[in-house]
Amino acid sequence: MIQKIERRMQAPLPGREAQLQMAHATRRQYLEAPTAARQAAVLLALFPKNEEWSIVFIERNANDRDQHGGQISFPGGKAEPQDGSMLNTALREAEEEIGISREQVKILGGLTDLYIPVSNFQVHPFLGYLEAAPTYQVQVEEVNAVLEVPLSHFQQQGVRQVTDIRITPQIFLKNVPYFDLYGRVLWGATAMMLNELLQILADD
Repeated sequence: MIQKIERRMQAPLPGREAQLQMAHATRRQYLEAPTAARQAAVLLALFPKNEEWSIVFIERNANDRDQHGGQISFPGGKAEPQDGSMLNTALREAEEEIGISREQVKILGGLTDLYIPVSNFQVHPFLGYLEAAPTYQVQVEEVNAVLEVPLSHFQQQGVRQVTDIRITPQIFLKNVPYFDLYGRVLWGATAMMLNELLQILADD
């Protein structure tokens, strides 16, 4: 599968149209990041387990100061001046949050960046893989749980669903697409970035 992804990554990416398949209808109004957007990066880390490929997510701790607290996301976070590149940001954050060493990760390439208007972050996703299942060291101040999900899960009937979600006391969204992760709701930017990866796999 990795060789197939490598070949597919040489062609134009599915891009925003793939992302928007898992977005609320209002997201088309916020495609371009403003010049003042903060920069962040995440790592989509694939690894073999039980004779199939899986992907790792984190469930963030609920935090009143974090607009994405309590949500399921990829390991990642905001860029720091010492990172030098967005890829280094993604690798540093993955190591800090769940203990995946950058030496373990083989990078396949960058996916399409995504602007998140509610937090004013432009997120740069990077796709990589590990040759063996990782051993986690969780940053408990930020991460509530690590979720390992086989890619085959997203091919099952009924995994893509729609629900209503309250973002803030003032903002309530109806008919939001999401992936059902064993009863957990995977939605928003993470679902949008994941869908581009799923489209890459489907294209091949």
